[in-house]
Amino acid sequence: MLPEEAGDFDREFRREMADATETFDLTEVLSLLQRWQRVALSSRDAAAHRRMLEHADRLTVGDHVATEPWERTRTRLGR
Repeated sequence: MLPEEAGDFDREFRREMADATETFDLTEVLSLLQRWQRVALSSRDAAAHRRMLEHADRLTVGDHVATEPWERTRTRLGR
């Protein structure tokens, strides 16, 4: 996870733990941890992760971002 994402994780974790304290249900806590694990794995390459976040922001507001089909990406990456 990038340093600038730590606050988001902390807020979400505290909120879900507070809910779990009331409901005795850890389902949402576990879901949050799985989601943030993917973020942590993605951010091992901080520059690539930041580019992905920038592209996601641009796509969200309707900007054009060059994309390619998943099969082409897999082939390019040798997977």
